[in-house]
Amino acid sequence: MIPGGGQPNMQQILQQAQKMQQDLARAQEELARTEVDGQAGGGLVKATVTGAGELRSLVIDPKAVDPEDTETLADLVVAAVQAANENAQALQQDKLGPLAQGLGGGGIPGLGF
Repeated sequence: MIPGGGQPNMQQILQQAQKMQQDLARAQEELARTEVDGQAGGGLVKATVTGAGELRSLVIDPKAVDPEDTETLADLVVAAVQAANENAQALQQDKLGPLAQGLGGGGIPGLGF
């Protein structure tokens, strides 16, 4: 409701929308630069992804390597990457959630919220 029953100021609405778009773009750039970690097997496998979910590194402790049991190693790698991606999603929610709500609360396609 507009005080006094007047019409909304379209210029002001457009400026607010443009500012929200700029804020969103800055937050997405920051996510692309920020790295988060995940691990599995008590730290035997560590994965690092960006806040946008891009895998940047994978560190495997030699103790996790058993030529007779590559399935366990594969499971540890998957678990570490999943943990890192969960941390990236939490970071996305923290950085972009308030902006998504400001854009109508419909969430941001492709980001899972």
